[in-house]
Formats: sequence, C-alpha cells, structure tokens
Amino acid sequence: MPYHRTVVPSHRRTVVPSHRRTVAPSHRNTVKPLNIILMKNLFLTLLTAILIISCTGPEAIKNSSSFSAASPESQGMSSERIARIDTMLLQAVDNGSIPGVVALIARNGRIVYHKAFGMADNQSGRTMKTDDIFRIASQTKAITATAVMILWEEGKFRLDDPISKYIPEFKNPVLIKSFNPKDTSYLSEPAKSEITIRQLLTHTSGVGYGFIDGDERFRMIYHKAGITDAFTTENVILAENIKKLGKLPLHHNPGEKFTYSEGLDVLGYLIEIVSGMPFDKFLKSRLFDPLGMSDTWFYLPEEKAARLVTVQEPKDGSWKRFPVTSYDPEYPIKGAKSYFAGGAGLSSTAKDYATFLQMYLNGGELNGKRILSRTTVQAIMGNQNYSVWGDDSEWYYGLAFGVLTEKGAEKGGQGTTGTFNWGGYFNTSYFADPAEKIIGVIMKQTQNQIMDDTEWKFKILTGQAIND
Repeated sequence: MPYHRTVVPSHRRTVVPSHRRTVAPSHRNTVKPLNIILMKNLFLTLLTAILIISCTGPEAIKNSSSFSAASPESQGMSSERIARIDTMLLQAVDNGSIPGVVALIARNGRIVYHKAFGMADNQSGRTMKTDDIFRIASQTKAITATAVMILWEEGKFRLDDPISKYIPEFKNPVLIKSFNPKDTSYLSEPAKSEITIRQLLTHTSGVGYGFIDGDERFRMIYHKAGITDAFTTENVILAENIKKLGKLPLHHNPGEKFTYSEGLDVLGYLIEIVSGMPFDKFLKSRLFDPLGMSDTWFYLPEEKAARLVTVQEPKDGSWKRFPVTSYDPEYPIKGAKSYFAGGAGLSSTAKDYATFLQMYLNGGELNGKRILSRTTVQAIMGNQNYSVWGDDSEWYYGLAFGVLTEKGAEKGGQGTTGTFNWGGYFNTSYFADPAEKIIGVIMKQTQNQIMDDTEWKFKILTGQAIND
C-alpha cells in the first residue's frame, strides 16, 4: 500500500518627471506660458502614480516570486544543522539501505537544500542527479485532486454529486454478501447510498485497489475483471477501465470507512468527461504549464527518458533492477503509453513536486498564476469526515492530502498542526508545513527494501534546522 501517507517582489517602476526645465535665454519671447508648464507637470505626476499603482496593486503584492535558491541563513535555517541531512543520507547509501536519493527543502518559497546522493542505476553505474525523474505513484493523487477542484471552482459539479450522474456505470453500487474463492463468484446486496465525488477524493467511497488491496477477495475480483490498478505498458484506455470498475462491488457502504482506493483514477475520467479534454492534456494546460512543471508527465518525452531513475531492489548483497512482475516498471518510457492513472501514473522531479506544494503554501498561487482560490485551499485541507477520523486521530485525510492534527503535531517530528503529506509506492514522500512555510521532498526508487529510515529522519532533521 502506498504510504500515507515570499519574498514578495515589488516590481515598482518609478517614472521621475522632470520638473526642472532650462530655457535658453533669448531676447525673443520663447518661454511657454506658466499654465502650460504646470499642466504638463501635473500630467507626468499622474502618469507616475498610475504606473506605480498598476505595478503594486493588491494582486501584484500577493503574487509570489519564482521558486529559486537561497542560503539557509537567509530563510531562517542553519547550514550547520542542515548538514546533518548530508551525513544521514550518505550513511544510508553507504550501508546499503538505499541505492540513491534526491532531497529538497524549501522555506518561504526559496530552495535552501537540494542534493543528490548515490546511484540512479547501480548496474550501469549511473550516479544520481538533482534533476533526475522519479515515478511518484500515489503522489499523483494530490495533483488529480487539484485538477478536480479547478473544475469545481468553475461550477462544473458539486462535491456531493453522485459519480453516477457523470459515469452511469457506478449507478446502484453493491456490497459483497458472500464470496467463493474457488471461482471468485459472489452474491451481492445493495449499498445504502450512491458514491459521491467527495467520497472518491477522500477514500471513503468503498472502491478497492486491486493488486495492493488489503482484502484478498478484491484482489481476485479486480484481476478477473481485468482492472488496471495504477500503471501499465499495455494499450489500456482510461474510460474503458473505469467503466469496468464501476460495475464491481464495494468494500463497504459509501462514507462509512477510509479504504485506500482507485477513487482518484475514477476522478481522472470524470475530469475528461467534464472538461472535454484528455486527462493528460488537462493537467498540462491547466496545472503543469502554468506552474512551470516541465518535468512532470504520465509518459516521458524521448529527450527526458535518460533521466528516469531505475527501480531497484536489494538482491544478493547489491542493488539490482526490479523485474517485470504484475506491472512493468518501465511504463513511463515504454509500451502503449495510453493509460492516464490519476491515482498513481505520474513521474516527476523533486523540484517540480516542491513547486506544486509551494503553490498550496501560497494559498493557491505561484509566479503570478492563480491555480486555486485561497478559500478552496482551505476547504481542501479540512477534515471531510469527522465520523471516520474521530477527535483523537493524529491525522486525517482532506480532499487531497493527509493532514496532521494538533495531537499528531504534539508528538513531535512530523511538523506543526496542519502539515500535509503523502508518499508513493516506489519510496517517494513529501511534507509541507504551512505554519513554518517549509517543504520537504525526498525521492528514491526502490522495492522490497528491508530497512529504510531516511523518510522519518529527513522530517526530524529538517525541523531541527529551523533557526529563527
């Protein structure tokens, strides 16, 4: 199961009117009347004021600067303490816990740490670089959820609309009443309610997750139905896959529990229906291009393929390329390249993903491009189902992220209340702390590793480097 988990530019252009005019002496009367001079000076003064206002109005003041590098000290962090991250990551590579890693920290919209360690591919001897590209798997979910909310802001649907209003195959959902493991046949009974868009966003719909599902019955049922769970090199079309999924039983009644699911894949198809665009084109035009996320793709262009980090596993005392199993790990650069998995299909860099997170810390805007309203961001971070999470939970799931509660923050090492986070199947993860205005992204590409404690150590070492 994938784990679970400004500097404000002024841009002021000041036009300085010249109030001093030198008139060459002449015995002829060549000096213009005083009232004309005063009128010109007044005009220039007004023009200056207009230019200043146009460059420093409310929207210009709110626009964030470009996501660039800065020294740790300039952003209230200690270089000496950040160096502890170097030591930790180097040790993890040296002792074989991980083959390689890229880590990034940003504060106040500036990158204060961005380094690579170890190998991108041990067998070929390719070293890791900071701009290398990783399969981000479930980190795709927050991006898909953001796309859903872009369309919601346009009034295309309500979050509590039944998904069957847009995808009829989800009409009249059912639960498993009895199951025969010999042939995966089952008897069903009607669910108590329809699945809503909100429930798909929050993993409370009851939809399952195929090959990573915690319930063997659903792994068998999804496999028999030919469901593509996340990523594939096969010629699969999103619409066809989701329509098949809509006819299958649910884990539980919609809204009753949290069950990690393919709900975001369903919503990828919803985006296609509502926007009238292929899902990948929608993300590129409405999110990636505006934010400058040029290295985030479902399938990598040929010129970027060499930067893809190899998925590796420990075998016979060294790191080896992970083989084809129930999926081909080369899906982003090989195969049909036709399936756009909203729950797990994207690949990206540490900097691109940090850019996406910075947009959220800025209240929905970056580089003068507003993606979401500040009020929408607030809703996305809200607890959508108190009956599921309860008052004592250390975290809850909002509309796009796992969010740390006060109780979770009090335990230490996770950030302050409201910190949001998640991770991916191939060992990538991130967190963003709105109170401290800090982002951490750590990316690896491994399977079946016995021990890797770099994620939790990275969080602690990032927090301890705050020095203001």
